[in-house]
Amino acid sequence: MKEPSPGDGRRKPGPVGRRPEHQRGSGVEERVQETAATGSQPQPRGRRMSGAVRSALAVCGVAFLVHLIPLFLPRNMPEQELAIARVTREVENRLPVLKPLKNNPKATGADLREAAELLLDGAPAEARELIEEADRREPGAVETQLLRARICRVERAERCVQESFERAARLAPTDARPDLLWADMREQDGDLAAAAEALDRARKKSPEELALQLRYSRLLSAAGRPDEAEATLRALGPKLPKEQLFLELGLLRTRAGRTQEARGFFAQAVAESPRSAAAHYQLGVTQFQLGDLDAAEEELREADRLDVSDPRPLAALCAMQLKAGRLDAARVTKMDLERRFQDQTELIRGACRSDR
Repeated sequence: MKEPSPGDGRRKPGPVGRRPEHQRGSGVEERVQETAATGSQPQPRGRRMSGAVRSALAVCGVAFLVHLIPLFLPRNMPEQELAIARVTREVENRLPVLKPLKNNPKATGADLREAAELLLDGAPAEARELIEEADRREPGAVETQLLRARICRVERAERCVQESFERAARLAPTDARPDLLWADMREQDGDLAAAAEALDRARKKSPEELALQLRYSRLLSAAGRPDEAEATLRALGPKLPKEQLFLELGLLRTRAGRTQEARGFFAQAVAESPRSAAAHYQLGVTQFQLGDLDAAEEELREADRLDVSDPRPLAALCAMQLKAGRLDAARVTKMDLERRFQDQTELIRGACRSDR
């Protein structure tokens, strides 16, 4: 093959993919040319946003607008006002939302009672207006009379309280709820004898309610009538699980100051139901009262293991360790409590006080 001569007018090809020096510009110029060709502007990397992020922001924006829509719609249904009031924490902010329900023809007696309940603690006078309107619209409702009694109690209107209970008794003579509420009020006032009498009437109206029978027994014990309390418990024996019966008898002995007997009943409860956190807890407390801290710690830790949601076993252990002078152990227990029960600061502070 004939090689080209230097004078034949043809250039030697340069390296593949390279342009001659006079055609090559800087990298910045090339990017500018490419940008101009595509019709877009260069963006700094920090300002670029992925498509997924843009989509997520768009979804959040739409959801936010959807939640705002009810606030701009005309509200004439009581359910809307009640829904807003339920999520409003301060009573003074609930008041302008709920007070107009008194004149809302669509509000039922149940709506007005709920509104009054939501205003009970901070605005009893306005709550009473709503409950009177509920009574006018739905006369004969026992629930209205009971709520009126509670409102009048907050207002310290004893005559109104008494009249409300009398109306409730006339409307529903076999209903146990008026007696239960009266028992609650008397117990709060420290009149345990009157509370026990009211609870006795309630349990006779609902003889199948075991919870009522148990509460009556506990109230008798607190009122200093342990023999009657135990007789009530023993009568419930066939209806109660053995573990619960032993627990109640142990608590009865504890309130009477008979700690040794109480420990025996709690030990029987543990033997009957080894996985009962309540039985282990009560046995642990009693063991400490009798001076056996090691046995008490073992029972309390078992109670904590069986029910990790209950802070009381570890709180009791912390108090016991401090009282026994085991400061390092109490410090570890307190740290465990603070780690696991961050919302129980008052309980932890009270149990693990260093000035014990």
